[in-house]
Amino acid sequence: MTVAQAVVEYLSKQYTVDSVGGLEYRERLIPGTFGIFGHGNVAGVGQALKQYQQLDPTIMPYYQGRNEQAQAHQAVGYARHTRRRQTFAISTSIGPGSSNLLTGAALATTNRLPVLLLPSDTFATRAADPVLQQLEQPYAYDITVNDAFRPLSKFFDRVSRPEQLFSAFHHGLRVLTDPAETGAVTISLPQDVQTEAFDVPEEFLAEREWRIRRPDADDGDIARAAEAIRAAKRPLIIAGGGVLYAYANDELATFAELTGIPVGNTQAGVGVLPWDHKFSLGAIGSTGTTAANAIAAEADLIIGIGTRYEDFTTASRTAFQNPDVKFININVAAIDAYKHGTSLPIVADARKALVKLNQALGGYRVGADLEQQVAAEKKRWDATVDDAFDTRFTPLPAQNEIIGATSRAMDAADVVICAAGSLPGDLHKMWRVRDPFGYHVEYAYSCMGYEIPGGLGVKRAALAEAAAGGAQRDVVVMVGDGSYLMMHTELVTAVAERIKLIVVLIQNHGYASIGSLSESLGSQRFGTQYRALNEEQHSFDEGETLPVDLALNAESLGVKVIRIEPGEKVIAELEQAIRDAKAAPERGGPILIHVESDPLLDAPSSESWWDVPVSQVSDLDSTRQAFKTYTDHKNRQRKLLG
Repeated sequence: MTVAQAVVEYLSKQYTVDSVGGLEYRERLIPGTFGIFGHGNVAGVGQALKQYQQLDPTIMPYYQGRNEQAQAHQAVGYARHTRRRQTFAISTSIGPGSSNLLTGAALATTNRLPVLLLPSDTFATRAADPVLQQLEQPYAYDITVNDAFRPLSKFFDRVSRPEQLFSAFHHGLRVLTDPAETGAVTISLPQDVQTEAFDVPEEFLAEREWRIRRPDADDGDIARAAEAIRAAKRPLIIAGGGVLYAYANDELATFAELTGIPVGNTQAGVGVLPWDHKFSLGAIGSTGTTAANAIAAEADLIIGIGTRYEDFTTASRTAFQNPDVKFININVAAIDAYKHGTSLPIVADARKALVKLNQALGGYRVGADLEQQVAAEKKRWDATVDDAFDTRFTPLPAQNEIIGATSRAMDAADVVICAAGSLPGDLHKMWRVRDPFGYHVEYAYSCMGYEIPGGLGVKRAALAEAAAGGAQRDVVVMVGDGSYLMMHTELVTAVAERIKLIVVLIQNHGYASIGSLSESLGSQRFGTQYRALNEEQHSFDEGETLPVDLALNAESLGVKVIRIEPGEKVIAELEQAIRDAKAAPERGGPILIHVESDPLLDAPSSESWWDVPVSQVSDLDSTRQAFKTYTDHKNRQRKLLG
């Protein structure tokens, strides 16, 4: 068989096996392959997919896409909803087809989410040299475009001879299914090698199971951690995505309820506890709640569970102001367990570590004063969000109102999707999550354009979940006009497959998030508005609003569109539109709801900070004032060696 045929059949026989919380899972690791075909893969992987489709369409289902980067985003969305047990393979042609995947690779690796990338490469034999779209470097003729994947991938290999296929895929899938190492796995396939025939051992094509490793915590580490917790007066848990991937929600709830230790969550950790749980402080850090940040400021012990401690989580290392603060970091990945110089790293599965901590801390509970403060801070923040959701602005609503209306219209099991702009921060602090799978915001890479393809990947996973007897979930993408314009092409994919994806498109005629940031940094919202060019000033800041109709754009792609007109009834009509979209047939295709907002109406303050450097000297008064404010915050920044 050819190399490409061997790859397709091999991938169809790979399974992940997982045991967690008394449940057993055995699922196909690669349930399908995305591909956009060009001269680099049409006769290789393309031929193999067609051949197996004709033999049996279930062997390796093929899915179209409109952009290679977007295909990677779909795979990532699917992987997160399946808790990293499944992902897609993606085949591209050479040159731009491959390099289009680079952003997707970086996003997957940054988020610790698996995706299998199979970019085609130029001739291994160099029989035709150079070929169309070949990159030539005079100092190293063996370099191709695909070498750019090396720093972006958790594993990279190039199959220059058929015999290399065996080790390349064996080690690639080892990394793909490793919770501590997973991310983008890139295996480069030269276009001539894909079509080359060779003898394939039967054992390579036999079914193989990849068990998800869930390492237990060392008893000595648990004992030291328990001792530190017992000595703490004001401990705080920071829960990240690792809690969700370990299915540790129940154990975390038990831990908080037994000890009284409150829980703040990262972007990836939203859903570890319901928003109204007694010990849930909600989001923490730069986009956090005032409740979580108030407790964090005085905490003497931080128990990080499954978090990579992004700068938003630590408020750029200003969140923790107690001079004696220490860190216990529980993480399956050593790189995260050792962060902030902690002397108490626990390299382990979050669930297994929490089981042992719950046993070791019998009888321990925080003081009543901390519990009272937690209750008071929660009450204060909940009232703040209620006010933000219920205050009405006309004719254009605040984004807060739109978030509140969307939340009210969705069911508990539904999933909200977002990635970039002002929405992720506002959702992080205000979204009232009720289900562990109900919140999916890609914020490790914060990639504009992720929302629609990522949401489509989540919806694919949700459909498979429902078909297997699981929850019925609608997927609602919230996206601003800036991010929509970056990558809306996968709406065509949803139309082609009649997938009901609900998109709430918020039109504010610019980059609301960076506009607000620019203003706070003294740059006066420069270059953040969508305006016609003022040729005299060569400025896009004061010209006429562009006559762009994104609702009409979506309609032209075959999407059903509901327009919400500005006025006093915007929020009521939006809420009803989302309910109507939810009631639409499951296989009726995507629905987009278009609503305008006022970008100058901000969300409630987190009473926190994010380190974005300000020009130290400037002719602008606004910049000089911003630098003074920046210096004040900078003086509160800590090394956080705990």
